[in-house]
Amino acid sequence: MDPSAITGVRWVHVFEEDTADRHVYKPDSGPIPLSRRPRETMTLHPDGSATVEVGGADDRPAARRASWRLAGDKVVVEVPAGAGKGSTELHIIRASPDSLVVAPPRG
Repeated sequence: MDPSAITGVRWVHVFEEDTADRHVYKPDSGPIPLSRRPRETMTLHPDGSATVEVGGADDRPAARRASWRLAGDKVVVEVPAGAGKGSTELHIIRASPDSLVVAPPRG
């Protein structure tokens, strides 16, 4: 997987397209359905850092610093958790210019 094709893009979780074994993210420049539920986003930066936004306590996006690395033919995004919880790893299993397919976090 060529990470340069997916860095610098703000990827939005389009949960309507999820299945039990995959989550779908699309570039924020594309058509994203409206949703009352806050959407998670992630941006992978070329230097190995990442920004992940999740719905905060008041449903406004709350940004978290994260990191990413190549692991074989997959990209692993590590998101540190707050409040004493462990980190979460997101495994990007397929990438194209118009979507990322992510294995759902385990646990």
